[in-house]
Amino acid sequence: MLNSSFTQTIQVTENQTAKQIGSGLLPVFATPALVALMENTAMQLIELPEGNSSVGISICVKHLKASPIGEKIECTATIVAIEGRKYSFEITATDSMGNLIGEATHERFLVNIEKFMSKLSS
Repeated sequence: MLNSSFTQTIQVTENQTAKQIGSGLLPVFATPALVALMENTAMQLIELPEGNSSVGISICVKHLKASPIGEKIECTATIVAIEGRKYSFEITATDSMGNLIGEATHERFLVNIEKFMSKLSS
């Protein structure tokens, strides 16, 4: 499973802009939307045992280039390490011209859903 990769492509919508999300004033792909895309791409790589999920615990992102509404963004996550329940990823995002628009390192933990959620009510 190490060095396994997953790629998905989205098209930037108005709902994903900095202006709409509130992270800026411009109608361009928002950094929080890029982070969500990156986390979603990474989590697709984890095979979940019954009753388990994964949670993001860290992400270090560089948003390198603005993308307008309608632009296609391709995001690829690669597992670079697995240590017990911790998964580490390298993630890239490119636009339709092949330009690197973002890169990240990301970590996720495998958790038992029932046990995890029970900690929230105490």
